[in-house]
Amino acid sequence: MTRIEFLGTGTSHGIPVIGCHCPVCTSSDPHDKRYRSSILIQKGNTSVVIDTGYEFRLQALRAGIEHLDAVLYTHSHSDHLMGLDDLRVFTGDAKLPVYSTSSVLDSIESVFPYAFHDMPYKGVPRLERRAVAEHSSFTVGNLEFTVIPVMHGCMRIAGYRFGKCAYITDVSDMLFDENDGYLDGIDILIIGALRDKPHWSHFTFSQAVKNAKHIGAKHVYFTHINHATSYSEINMRFAPYAESAYDSLVLEVDDD
Repeated sequence: MTRIEFLGTGTSHGIPVIGCHCPVCTSSDPHDKRYRSSILIQKGNTSVVIDTGYEFRLQALRAGIEHLDAVLYTHSHSDHLMGLDDLRVFTGDAKLPVYSTSSVLDSIESVFPYAFHDMPYKGVPRLERRAVAEHSSFTVGNLEFTVIPVMHGCMRIAGYRFGKCAYITDVSDMLFDENDGYLDGIDILIIGALRDKPHWSHFTFSQAVKNAKHIGAKHVYFTHINHATSYSEINMRFAPYAESAYDSLVLEVDDD
């Protein structure tokens, strides 16, 4: 059994947006309060986080995370990265492995060079680069991941497949020709869907559903959602096939 917890499901601003008084930002529904997008994946005694946004410390406290075996990064935009320094509590004598493509790791290291090099000051995260190629598979404890390349506007970023699930956020093109076969048999697709209005670097809800059906995914959870549409409105329109994820949602996925 694989356990997935949504640490955050919001876009780069988070919800509520600073200074905004729209119906979603002022909603009393807790499902409309969204930290920046990230997930925790656990299987047996293995725990892995994908992306560490601004609220990573708060997310880890809320989820009760006590150890991590690795962190995976989709890309180096600040809303997916800037909580990296709080990984220091998960590192000690052994460095914490950090996985992504070489280009993403290069960008991350340029922002946090002290985390990847031995420093005389000990109060820093101690991370170890683990570069992985597109479409390659790698294992972290009880979990196996495959790197799924997608486009985020003009940027090539990493999605990840694990078992019958896939996590594809910040996506505007699924690169189906390149990914042919790599997304077959997906039961649960977690996919970025920003809003209804078209955006140059993110899917709309309808585009996300269309691409999910092309893959043949059995069920869809939207993430990386902005403040234009409420949780309840999304689900009224797209359930039962697709629904909005929300912060602290937990999925238990049968691996068989």
